[in-house]
Amino acid sequence: MLPDLSIRQLEYLVAVDETATWAQAAATVGVSASALSQGLAELERRLGVPLFDRESRRRQLRPAAAPVLAHARQVLGLTGDLARWADRVRRGVAGRVRLGMIDAAAVVHFPDHLQAFRAAHPEIELLLRVAPSATLFKLLAAGHVDLVVGVAPPRPPSHCTMTAVRTETLSVYGPPGRTVGRPASWGPWVLFPAGSHTRALVVAELRRLGAPLEVVAESHQPEVLREMVRLGAGWTVLPAAQAEDGHRPLQGGRALVTRQLVLATRDSAAPDPAVALLATRLQQDRPGRPRRGRPGVRPGV
Repeated sequence: MLPDLSIRQLEYLVAVDETATWAQAAATVGVSASALSQGLAELERRLGVPLFDRESRRRQLRPAAAPVLAHARQVLGLTGDLARWADRVRRGVAGRVRLGMIDAAAVVHFPDHLQAFRAAHPEIELLLRVAPSATLFKLLAAGHVDLVVGVAPPRPPSHCTMTAVRTETLSVYGPPGRTVGRPASWGPWVLFPAGSHTRALVVAELRRLGAPLEVVAESHQPEVLREMVRLGAGWTVLPAAQAEDGHRPLQGGRALVTRQLVLATRDSAAPDPAVALLATRLQQDRPGRPRRGRPGVRPGV
């Protein structure tokens, strides 16, 4: 028989994990600390599994509670999707779309699309969050964003559908006065942080070419990497659209590898007309013009 768990109890569990103190967790879900404690005790009783260590003054989630926490986040995400969908059905298309994008998508590739969408649908609230791809895909899985435009991961997540929307060239750039010659002469490097999808692509290609791989600095911000190269701190690999544009652009880059930008949606999300409208807009070559051809996704490229 399945345990009789309530949405409220799962909400309590997530709140405790995401806040620093028990009092903050209680305030987040709008109950007293004692009510929070009672609800979580009931959750443990219904599961038949202890979730907290009580040796310290503040109860700490046990590592063994991770599967319960992951389930709670998924259920809350799905329930939130359903509640928002029901509200939009009652009120028509008006609603809210939560969009996650990497910086290149937001600043270089799709600003006109977003402006056109806002102009065409002023009744829809568009919330934009800019973050690295790995972070955005986690937010999508947890139900915190509705759409993501990011770099295709090496292994496509099982919970989402991805459609290719752009292919970007990443190029090697050296400090002023340095010529991009043979790979053996490249480096040291200032790159996107380890763990990012783009960093994995870059490192794999540099290794294939036999280039040295000493990394002396990291940043998620292309502007910071570009400036470090100009200051002579090292070499970098960036999309040409970001490296060679704006104030103090880099020059003399050499194409290294391509990365695929994808539009991702969560498979389990309830149908949402506003999200579908924005997804269609982002798959256009231009804000008012449909894409030609049938895009294919090559994960990790």
